[in-house]
Amino acid sequence: MFKFNHHSLHQQLFALAIPMILSNITVPLLGLVDTAVIGHLDHAYYLGGSSVGAMVITFVVWLCGFLRMSTTGLAAQAYGANEHCQSFSILARGLLVAGGIGAMVIILQTYYLDLAMSLAGGSEQVQFYARQYSDIRIWGLPAGLANLVILGWLLGNHQAKSVMWILIVTNLVNLGLDLAFVWGLGWQVKGVALATLIAEYTGLFLGLLFIWKKYQSQLLKYRSDVWLALLDKVALKSYFKMNRDIVIRTLCLQICFMFMTFQGARLGDNVVAANAILMNFLLLISFGLDGIANAAEALVGQAKGAKNSNKIKMIVNISLFWTFIFSLGYTAVFYIGGEFFIRNISTIPSVINFANQHLVWVIILPLIACWCYLYDGIYIGLMQFTIMRNSMLISTFACFFPAWFLLKSWGNHGLWAAFSIFMLVRGITLARHFNKNKERMILNEESGK
Repeated sequence: MFKFNHHSLHQQLFALAIPMILSNITVPLLGLVDTAVIGHLDHAYYLGGSSVGAMVITFVVWLCGFLRMSTTGLAAQAYGANEHCQSFSILARGLLVAGGIGAMVIILQTYYLDLAMSLAGGSEQVQFYARQYSDIRIWGLPAGLANLVILGWLLGNHQAKSVMWILIVTNLVNLGLDLAFVWGLGWQVKGVALATLIAEYTGLFLGLLFIWKKYQSQLLKYRSDVWLALLDKVALKSYFKMNRDIVIRTLCLQICFMFMTFQGARLGDNVVAANAILMNFLLLISFGLDGIANAAEALVGQAKGAKNSNKIKMIVNISLFWTFIFSLGYTAVFYIGGEFFIRNISTIPSVINFANQHLVWVIILPLIACWCYLYDGIYIGLMQFTIMRNSMLISTFACFFPAWFLLKSWGNHGLWAAFSIFMLVRGITLARHFNKNKERMILNEESGK
């Protein structure tokens, strides 16, 4: 039994969690600003088109979430073991892979966007603005993917405040350009896309600048060893093999999110527009709860690198408590202010009415989904990606799609009910596995397995 009143661990958790929560929520808050800017235009198809287009680009970014997850886990363990050269090699390898993937998608953009638009469905107007948005945003993918690596590496090295400031400045740039391009210049959907594109490259510049300023002497000291490690074919093969499970896991998650967006588009312009508002609320919740999960993964990874199994168990217990407290707070916020938020995001009565009818799902989702967010962070810190993959496969194909099929007569309510079941099962499967196997997972590195 481990004491809960371990004050120093609470302080360590919050020293990482608070900056991560503040920085994380700037991402969905900006999405809400984008939605509000577009939502105040005359027609629902502007919002529907931008949300479909954003999902098409976000699909690639989130599918490459392994760049952030594996980088954080590996960097945290290298940080705990004081392996500085290994840490810089992890950063360089991640940036190389991010640039390669971004360039490949740009080269193949015509084929990818044609396929995505054919799968998305929706009205002719939604299709037009979704393609207009995607054609601009796709050029930001190299920066967006590199940012995943940079932010993951900084978090793994316990530089949460730096992550916070990079994201805040980046999103303020995005916000300012949103208002200038859409309301000032009247560029509508393409203005939102261009603002995000510029902000992504701003974030990349800030991240690289910070790393250079803080780690310049160490980077110069280890540069030859880093280049040798970067060109090591065995290391690259191991890197991709390890990330295979994260890609499968993330692909399943993105299939569910894209199905929510695309199925909403098939139900009508008002439905996809209302769902865009509610999904931004959900992202606000998930990114906020991810602050605790991000802190947990950095602390768990450090403790694993230092081979401190008792500390890992205490971190998990403390993180579970605070995740539940924060989820209660989010539920209360949307129960009290959800309708107010919706009215301030859109001025289209049919969209407001439809979003209010489905607000209940956003109110209950923090309590349902908080556990899967936290356990994701714990498993990333432990580098146990196969378990995350298996949990996601079960949740997607044995729960989400069967539940939607059984409940599709409920229309959009059935879609949200299936998604809630999906999130619940993710948490249950990960929690059950952790409680049964935590000793083996924590100690396997110490025993040389």
